[in-house]
Amino acid sequence: MTETPAVLVEEVAPPPRRPALSPSRAGDFKQCPLLYRFRAVDRLPETPSVAQVRGIVVHAVLEELFALPAAERVPDRAHALLGPVWERLRAERQEFADLFATDDGQEHWLESAARLIDGYFTLEDPRRLDPEARELLVETELASGVLLRGYIDRLDVAPTGEIRVVDYKTGTAPREIGEAKALFQMKFYALVLWRLRGEVPRQLRLMYLADRQSLTYTPDEAELRRFERTLDAVWQAILRAGRSGDFRPNKSRLCDWCSHQALCPEFGGTPPEYPGWPDPDAGDETVLDRAD
Repeated sequence: MTETPAVLVEEVAPPPRRPALSPSRAGDFKQCPLLYRFRAVDRLPETPSVAQVRGIVVHAVLEELFALPAAERVPDRAHALLGPVWERLRAERQEFADLFATDDGQEHWLESAARLIDGYFTLEDPRRLDPEARELLVETELASGVLLRGYIDRLDVAPTGEIRVVDYKTGTAPREIGEAKALFQMKFYALVLWRLRGEVPRQLRLMYLADRQSLTYTPDEAELRRFERTLDAVWQAILRAGRSGDFRPNKSRLCDWCSHQALCPEFGGTPPEYPGWPDPDAGDETVLDRAD
């Protein structure tokens, strides 16, 4: 019997994704074009704060909570998930493991995460919900050619078809500037879902776990059309800056929380040499973007 010769199959790498606009990167560019460059083009590392990592952990706990049978989605069960979720995440990411020098600090931090989980249960009863999706990646291309991409914390769809977009915020309810930023993010998701499904979401709901408040908003089609034109304009401005490398800093009060002041001309720094427009994936969100 002759043996069949082995066939060498060459693995073909998947094609790179096109550069896309996410709500976080669009917000960066509107806030400060240089910040956008540092995050989306230079991809400079940023050390996560304890608040950011706490947000990631709480989001993960709530995601796992909804994987349980409805009757088991109770506070005690959510608290029982907190420790294992944290151990898993810090095993996956070294920067999380390095976050605490002592167990005492970690214990206090976990207690603060537990309080956020308690805050969630004051806002709704998860036993009465059946989400269609959690941590949902959505992507669509607008007629202008702009590719939109982002992650939705939770998508609820009623039996009659109405869509609700839910986003968990582990900080406190914002003042005017912060509220506008949060609604920008939610309108982004509403636009993507409308273009994907042909239905304008009935409700956008922001749940602020720290102070146990909810902000709800009802978009309409005319508003989303205007918002689409806004995103087109933002993307065209990004592309112009990308071709020239001219990403200018915009100094504001938000600079106090920027990780890149040492490289910013507004603070006496010098940005690294411009590497050119990235390909692929410029504009994608990171796990830290989804931590608030």
